[in-house]
Amino acid sequence: MSSERIVSFLPSSTEILYEIGAGSQLVGVTHECKYPDEAKRKPRVINASFDASKMNSKDIDQKIIELMQSGRDIYLIDDAKLREAKPDLIIAQGVCEVCAPFTKEINRATSVLGYNPDILVLDPHDLDDILTSIMDIAERVGRVTEGRKLVVSLQKRIDDIRIRVGHKRIGADVSNNKHNSKPKILCIEWINPFFTAGHWIPQMVEIAGGINGVSSRAQPSRRMHEIDEIITLNPDKIILMPCGFDIHRTLREAKTLETNNKWKSLMAVQNNEVYAVSAGAYFSKPGPRTITGLEVLAKIIDPEGFEDIKVPTDTYCKLINEYNRLK
Repeated sequence: MSSERIVSFLPSSTEILYEIGAGSQLVGVTHECKYPDEAKRKPRVINASFDASKMNSKDIDQKIIELMQSGRDIYLIDDAKLREAKPDLIIAQGVCEVCAPFTKEINRATSVLGYNPDILVLDPHDLDDILTSIMDIAERVGRVTEGRKLVVSLQKRIDDIRIRVGHKRIGADVSNNKHNSKPKILCIEWINPFFTAGHWIPQMVEIAGGINGVSSRAQPSRRMHEIDEIITLNPDKIILMPCGFDIHRTLREAKTLETNNKWKSLMAVQNNEVYAVSAGAYFSKPGPRTITGLEVLAKIIDPEGFEDIKVPTDTYCKLINEYNRLK
């Protein structure tokens, strides 16, 4: 079934629509739909209820807790723009009510419109689900061939990482007679307070050749028990990926850790094995660019083994180099 007029309530579905050639059918997006560039020119039917760009991690966390406890909105629908959009289809998500508009906003949208548009709710929790979401959208908007082509290309890139890691493991076991030479990896989704990265991230770490610490595949991200969980894990490498942040914002937030003695005592920190990644582009949003995130993880976990894989600039950096550069 082809839908003529589409409103996207989440950045990943906006990206998917453009990737499968249905971007021209978009008549409304959210304030976070910034990729590709054309998405920025679409009418914004949803905005945040507060300006997170001027707040630090702790302030954002406290603001969200305050809004949720009081029952107030994290996201605000622009009634006039939504009515003007007159969507046949709204694409939304059921993963996280903090990350993007959720069930409450869908109900409000149908109330504002005065009719019931077609609703497609995506609920991906791992890479397999992300590829399924692409096909769900493609089928709904009459772009099955394009969707299939995109999924095949993304799956090939996933398989390439998996196969190369597998070959390396076989070689390592034969030469060293070791059965567990994989590094322990901790991915942190929020810095203050510490949140562990869940959903598709643990699976990505495992495919890229690491042992994922603290969080579990397909399980939601969660608040950690202070820094003690990190100390107990004693990870070989730590990857900072605050939800929605780019690499420069992550580096600014990470500077708060420089005064934390427990943090500085971690082996990964002492060995300069802490990395910042562009989470907003490649990790937080369950769309096609998540596969670039997988390639970034592979390069962080095994820099020599994946040296030949090219990723866009400003995707990741080692933290200590940046600390020195920014001083």
